[in-house]
Amino acid sequence: MTADTARYDDEDEVPLKGYAGLAATFTAGVAGYALVARRRGVRLPERVPPWDLALLGTATFKASRLLSKDKITSFLRAPFTERDSEGPANEVMDESRGGEARRAVGDLVSCPFCTSAWVAGALVCGYASAPRATRLLCVGLGAVTVADWLQYAWSWTEQSAES
Repeated sequence: MTADTARYDDEDEVPLKGYAGLAATFTAGVAGYALVARRRGVRLPERVPPWDLALLGTATFKASRLLSKDKITSFLRAPFTERDSEGPANEVMDESRGGEARRAVGDLVSCPFCTSAWVAGALVCGYASAPRATRLLCVGLGAVTVADWLQYAWSWTEQSAES
């Protein structure tokens, strides 16, 4: 990169090389899984029922939020981020830090939208290789999602009753 193209935007240095490294890692992981699965004779499902898609989607949502926003999992993000602020429902806002690769990983692990692609990739690979175990994991994450919504509903009901 030349000095003129080293900046992606006018406001901030964007770790493009780090992002490229993460994209290459994700691609290599998927390719590695496909190679090992093929050698082991893993047969891909002919179709994914809508219920399984909903289950995988719900689990991806919850796992992504747990990894990127939960206060308890901050130890996983700490090498790449620093606490910016606390949000509602015990969630935290982290800011990425460090050089090119460290900052790119910090951006990944602090963003539930970014993390969801990686989580979905892992769950889809699990679904293809061990569908029963993956469904069970997804049911557990889905149950936590339902519990979260019930907690919000309960809090809202209490607040409405007090008003």
